[in-house]
Amino acid sequence: MISYVTVGADDIALARRFYTALLPALGYGVHEGPEGLSFVLPVAEGARPSLPDFYVKPTFDGGPATAGNGAMVAFEASSQQQVRDLHAAAVAAGGADEGRPGFRPNYGANFYVSYLRDPQGNKIALFSSNPDEPGRDN
Repeated sequence: MISYVTVGADDIALARRFYTALLPALGYGVHEGPEGLSFVLPVAEGARPSLPDFYVKPTFDGGPATAGNGAMVAFEASSQQQVRDLHAAAVAAGGADEGRPGFRPNYGANFYVSYLRDPQGNKIALFSSNPDEPGRDN
């Protein structure tokens, strides 16, 4: 099980603008401290934490943050409409479109996805595979 994912950022304010445009809508709360941004899912009293957490931090070694070649973090949305809405919000908040929302021919018939780059260049996917919505072949 993945416990957490961390991406680096040189400009935490710009990263905050981008990630708060989409992650709170997916249920994540945010905490900002001197170590950067922490996005976590709520935990009911007496329950185990919902994972994974997502962290946006300055680099540990003080060097510039760089995006991993081939690395990507995917967040599941509840619907195709939410994928479209969050993709638009993230682009408006400083992200870059890397693939407009829609179905892809090589993916499952219900896998609706969009791709973004955060302001630091990290690749982010937003997807829905809700079987109650029309699929690619409908």
